[in-house]
Amino acid sequence: MSTGSESAETILIVEDEEPVRRTFREWLDSAKLDCRILTAADAESALVQANQHAIDLAILDWNLGAGNDGLQLLEDLTLFHPDVTAIMITGFAHQATPLQAMRMGVRDYLDKNQDLNRTTFLMAVKRQLDRIRPARRSRQLHRELMAFRSAVEKVVPLVQAAAALHDPVPLPAAVNNLFRFLLRTTGAHDGVLLVRSYDATRQPAEICRAYDTNGQRLDVPLVPFARSLAGSALSMQKPERMERLEEIADAGNLELQPFERGRRSLLAAPLNIAPGLQAVLELFDKQLNPQGLASDESSFTEADRQLAAAVADFGTEMLRQALAERQMHRILFDALEAALSASDSMAQSLDGTASRPEDPPPAAVLQRLREGLDEGHQAVDADATLRLAEAIRVLAVRHGASAVHHCIQLVESLRRLLDELTGEMRS
Repeated sequence: MSTGSESAETILIVEDEEPVRRTFREWLDSAKLDCRILTAADAESALVQANQHAIDLAILDWNLGAGNDGLQLLEDLTLFHPDVTAIMITGFAHQATPLQAMRMGVRDYLDKNQDLNRTTFLMAVKRQLDRIRPARRSRQLHRELMAFRSAVEKVVPLVQAAAALHDPVPLPAAVNNLFRFLLRTTGAHDGVLLVRSYDATRQPAEICRAYDTNGQRLDVPLVPFARSLAGSALSMQKPERMERLEEIADAGNLELQPFERGRRSLLAAPLNIAPGLQAVLELFDKQLNPQGLASDESSFTEADRQLAAAVADFGTEMLRQALAERQMHRILFDALEAALSASDSMAQSLDGTASRPEDPPPAAVLQRLREGLDEGHQAVDADATLRLAEAIRVLAVRHGASAVHHCIQLVESLRRLLDELTGEMRS
């Protein structure tokens, strides 16, 4: 009962006259359309086929006999396959123009008594296949993209969980732990972590930030790193003790940062975390002596400098691991975000190319409708009638039967009103 591969389009012929059904089948087989061909003699067997196979194109007899109606069958078929397209075979030209057929997916029709032959039949089928195939591929790709998006969304919580498991010491906590140890062991009064990031391909190439002893960013204007005390300490590649900071700044080309001004002494320990990423731990002002005055003992000692060097080595590794984990997670999140964004963009693009129910029928169908309306010698021209019919069809597709009933009531009310006004004018 079938030809073609499982991925090929499926055509269902529904015709109650066995000779006609057999002829249609022979015409399709001989055309080698690479489609699966199914046949049914009545609505019941057609629905059985639709339950077993995805129907892309239905070729339906307008009058199936035994009280069956081709439009009713098409409506039932859409319950199985909402995207099904139909070619209607009719023996009465005036039956090829109802609004309901346009709304339900009839995209072509052939008159048994006039233009139905092998050539016109196959032309109609090929015309619809040319429309169905790209739309079908788009829908398939859309489904695959949605499946991909669903898979990516399931990965996001796993990455978040991994980030929580592999980042047990957040960066602010790591900075706070370093300072808490150094302040306690050296007796320093306060401290700041200066971080410099440099990337020649970025604009600006240099970014500097400062963090307090709790690891919180300081919102203060910073002087250029090359002219700062931290930059000087970094160039020495070892912890440096500095006294009388204001005098040092006045004597040379160095500038004090806002949080360095008014300080008596400084112990700066450089940390080379990664290429293009350096940091400097700055400790300020050892505690005053019991009399509240600064003394030699209130200056940072060589022991303090050596301790700062050891802590700097440990802190470098701690910050390096914290930043590396954060960078890895950021890359993963960026990749997931890019994948989701790409799937959304592609899905929107496909949604714009695939045929939608509210799209108007092909020009050939509209032309046939227009010709049928012209032959009826209506008081209103065919184009105006078609515009009204198309507006009501789209209304039905978007908002359902209740909207159409409401529209009918409005039109009937308008007709009654005009009739009454016309009657009053005539009287």
